[in-house]
Amino acid sequence: MSGARRLAWSAGLGILLFGAGYLIHDSGLMSFSFTSEKGGITQIGSQVYTREAMESDRKTHQADRAAPTAGMPVGADGYYSPPSENSIPDSPYGDAVKRGRAIFMETSTMVSEHVGNTLACVNCHLDAGRRENSAPMWGAYVRYPAYRSKTKSISTIEDRIKGCFTYSMNAQGSPSGQPPPAGSDIYRDLTTYFYWMADGASTGEKLPGSGYPKLKKPEEDYDVMRGQTVYAQNCALCHGADGQGQRDPDSGVVFPPLWGPNSYNWGAGMARIDTAAGFIKANMPLGKPFSLTDQEAWDVAAFVDSHERPKDPRQTGTLEEARVEFHDGEESFYGKAVNGKVVGGGTEQED
Repeated sequence: MSGARRLAWSAGLGILLFGAGYLIHDSGLMSFSFTSEKGGITQIGSQVYTREAMESDRKTHQADRAAPTAGMPVGADGYYSPPSENSIPDSPYGDAVKRGRAIFMETSTMVSEHVGNTLACVNCHLDAGRRENSAPMWGAYVRYPAYRSKTKSISTIEDRIKGCFTYSMNAQGSPSGQPPPAGSDIYRDLTTYFYWMADGASTGEKLPGSGYPKLKKPEEDYDVMRGQTVYAQNCALCHGADGQGQRDPDSGVVFPPLWGPNSYNWGAGMARIDTAAGFIKANMPLGKPFSLTDQEAWDVAAFVDSHERPKDPRQTGTLEEARVEFHDGEESFYGKAVNGKVVGGGTEQED
């Protein structure tokens, strides 16, 4: 075959393959997505499935059981699409959803009897618990009941919420000295809010954007002093040079404290440097997700978590005993020396 014929044959074959590929792509048969550092999930293909389409398919299946069942609503970014807040129904169920949302947004005010600091659920789960890569509630609800190594037992979603009150909300320092009791309406309303948000999400599946991103530990390790510089440049404007956040006389906490007596205690997941680094990478500075390098995220997480905070409520003996039993092997400063001082004993033991 001459060179000219080979060229013409190749061109024709290329056009044919392009046409076939376009038809397959347009049909959505080979749509897929992949992880992107800055965008989380980048959608390839045409698998966007709106909540409106889900509702339509539900009605069709209800009328004709032979019709296909509805799928999970997914947006153009590849993440699950939770329902809009203006779709909360006007009903007793909707009232519970609204109560749950209010508790989620203003926890230290709404449930002051069981909150020992000034934090709210929304401080660690942004956008009212809707934000992907911020441990959204639609990603958490569908994963429980589940075995948790922290408790060495099967935890229900109520158990998980109780843990948040115990550690992130520092219930030991609250007026009641404990989280809400089992079966409390507080859990019922929060669970209802989570259930409503997860409507249509795949049960038992770890959805893209659920939890916080897991960052590989940098080759240079993490460094508190480098983190202090990152903090001053990127975090102090909102959380204060002293890490105590900002309060408004009328609306309460605007930006939460990151250490000290009004922050999460040493048993909270955010007190682990790797967990904090993943949250920071994907969500901070606020409005600038994925703007820090992995190294910066680890360093600033180390700086934040090098400060003293309320004690781990599981500590009943010595600090070293608690470190071995509950913190051994984790990325944490608990029971270790930072700038010549062992941290982990709790803010009440500070000079």
